[in-house]
Amino acid sequence: MAASSSSSSSIKPIFTTRSKSSNSSKSSLLSFLHNTNPKPISLKFSSHNSNYTTPPSFTIRNSLQTALETSELPVSKFQDDLNLQAVTPKPTILVSEKLGEAGLAILRSFGNVECLYDLSPEALCEKISQCDALIVRSGTKVTRSVFEAANGKLKVVGRAGVGIDNVDLQAATEFGCLVVNAPIANTVAAAEHGIALLASMARNVSQADASIKAGKWLRSKYVGVSLVGKTLAVMGFGKVGSEVARRAKGLGMNVIAHDPYAPADKARAVGVELVSFHQALATADFISLHMPLNPTTSKIFNDETFAKMKKGVRIVNVARGGVIDEEALVRALDSGVVAQAALDVFTEEPPAKDSKLVQHENVSVTPHLGASTKEAQEGVAIEIAEAVVGALRGELSATAINAPMVPSEVLSELAPYVVLAKKLGRLAVQLVSGGSGIKSVKLIYRSARDPDDLDTRILRAMITKGIIEPISASFINLVNADFTAKQKGLRISEERVVADSSPEFPIDSIQVQLSNVDSKFAAAVSENGEISIEGKVKFGIPHLTRVGSFGVDASLEGNLILCRQVDQPGMIGKVGNILGEHNVNVNFMSVGRTFRRNHGIMAIGVDEEPNQDSLKEIGKVPAIEEFVFLKL
Repeated sequence: MAASSSSSSSIKPIFTTRSKSSNSSKSSLLSFLHNTNPKPISLKFSSHNSNYTTPPSFTIRNSLQTALETSELPVSKFQDDLNLQAVTPKPTILVSEKLGEAGLAILRSFGNVECLYDLSPEALCEKISQCDALIVRSGTKVTRSVFEAANGKLKVVGRAGVGIDNVDLQAATEFGCLVVNAPIANTVAAAEHGIALLASMARNVSQADASIKAGKWLRSKYVGVSLVGKTLAVMGFGKVGSEVARRAKGLGMNVIAHDPYAPADKARAVGVELVSFHQALATADFISLHMPLNPTTSKIFNDETFAKMKKGVRIVNVARGGVIDEEALVRALDSGVVAQAALDVFTEEPPAKDSKLVQHENVSVTPHLGASTKEAQEGVAIEIAEAVVGALRGELSATAINAPMVPSEVLSELAPYVVLAKKLGRLAVQLVSGGSGIKSVKLIYRSARDPDDLDTRILRAMITKGIIEPISASFINLVNADFTAKQKGLRISEERVVADSSPEFPIDSIQVQLSNVDSKFAAAVSENGEISIEGKVKFGIPHLTRVGSFGVDASLEGNLILCRQVDQPGMIGKVGNILGEHNVNVNFMSVGRTFRRNHGIMAIGVDEEPNQDSLKEIGKVPAIEEFVFLKL
């Protein structure tokens, strides 16, 4: 969201100064509006109707300096104010389900927190357009409608727990919203609850308890089975599943597991054998479910799978209710194929009061208590709060669900190259003539480091951002870059080339090639017929170093004019005079040429956007064969 006069009314000025010539107050800097796509920032004064814009790289100090000079007040009087650094409005964080106080404290230290529980879907959609972040547990459904209603405002959804089946990940990705969860803090609690259900089911604890409370004493009816020596199949060998396996081994059980993604060495370390899905069904005395709910696992336990189980199997589910076809389970219980079931989760929560499954005498139930310990609730609250705050700061959480994980140290090292990548993308798309559609992009990274050590995902995302955003309404970030590119039919390939340079720096240069397109600047077309530009980072600043076959040296700050010219004396002066006459400030000029007195490319950095008259005059200079103005 770009700052503008229409949006300034909701942002409080940092301070007000009093003009010597007037009793009215002049509001200085309003604020920087949060946006991962930096745009000009508006400063509005109450005694003016005009807006003053400064580049987003300026700090508040620069802006306050301008404000004070405009108000004709002595700068020294407000020197303390000039030491302020960039400030952004506090983000709004909506918490739609109860969260531990420790987590809320972390959130409140960073943003404005609103706790609104039991919101209807309509109320959530109405509220979400005002929120930067949303934190939910399992009860709130974050559907496509929610992301559509957010209008791009929502930056992160935090799931206080492990499962994310109540969040539409596809929609989140399309709208560039990061989804994070809290998979660690409640692991032990969920595993302990699974073991508690396992043991109580084997010994008929809940049924016997209810019987005694009803005034009965039926010892012979509730004879149980022992766990020692029995085979437990753990279906899903992730964090919770592996913890259940450890505890079951301690109870003397033989533990097998099925998980197509679990490493065998991890299972062996716990003393667990990984087996196929059908082998697990056929050999288990007890089955404990710990798999996520997705299209593949939905109702995976159905009439067909129950028929393949050992007669008298006992099932525990502390994962997701939807992995079991509940009607099929009732049939399996009635037939005796499944002797007992202990369930903490259901397809619909809460289940209907007259549910045949819940009322079945061989079923023990709890109301989704897997993570419900004091310790787990506090831990989950802290874990999700830290993940959400980190995401709002622009950090990539280790628990992000729909974005590639880029370690913080890699992000820090690649920071200047991220800026370079985005600007190369913006340059490349502006070189394409209007009727050409971009379909194929090749990115070439030159580095002295081993290609396997070079993580280019964020660079690819930023080049994609630079290419797509200027010609569409899409907002691109690391979350949705690949998805959006694919959706628009943009094929992006990457190549890593070993460079003869210092491995101290991660990347020597980045080259962007666009194939099968026409160029509005013929000099940008390489010998292979592709639009080709290349850039480097020099002293922390992105530079354009090659256009087509021409070497250049242009700082990618401000705007840029590229001119292909006949290499002869006086060209820099002619173009400089034209720009000066039109009050366009030139911040640098450089010329790259093939060889002496042949052709060259003059790169001109300008602070302002030249008007059409000045550009026409440049085009009329006889030695200039073509030119292009590029916004950065």
